[in-house]
Amino acid sequence: MGADVEKMIGVGLVWGATNAVMRRGALIWDQKRSAAPPDGRRGLLGPVRQWLDLLLTWQYSVPFIINLSASGAFFYILGGAPISVAVPVTNATTFAATAVVAMLLGEEMRVGHALFGTALIVLGVWICIT
Repeated sequence: MGADVEKMIGVGLVWGATNAVMRRGALIWDQKRSAAPPDGRRGLLGPVRQWLDLLLTWQYSVPFIINLSASGAFFYILGGAPISVAVPVTNATTFAATAVVAMLLGEEMRVGHALFGTALIVLGVWICIT
């Protein structure tokens, strides 16, 4: 199970890092969208075009593809690991990695609270795997 836990933590780290980077990409897309004149499309075409524009923003789509790849790895891990360990370890690691990477990217947050919460998450993961 030790190798599975390492894989779970790896998936959580990838998910967390890509969550923060995708947020940055979505903000870039939103800024481009706000600066462009409205295209006047209504109905189904407007949302579909916005979705395609988002996917064509590489700052969003590259981390999105990496995130989806980690999802595939997670489902593979679930085949050989107990779900009662895999889900809490992976999700906790994801939350911690998202906070740390967002902080490194310069997002505004209460650093002390984020670090304390991350420490509690690491403690919880350690309790789950020992």
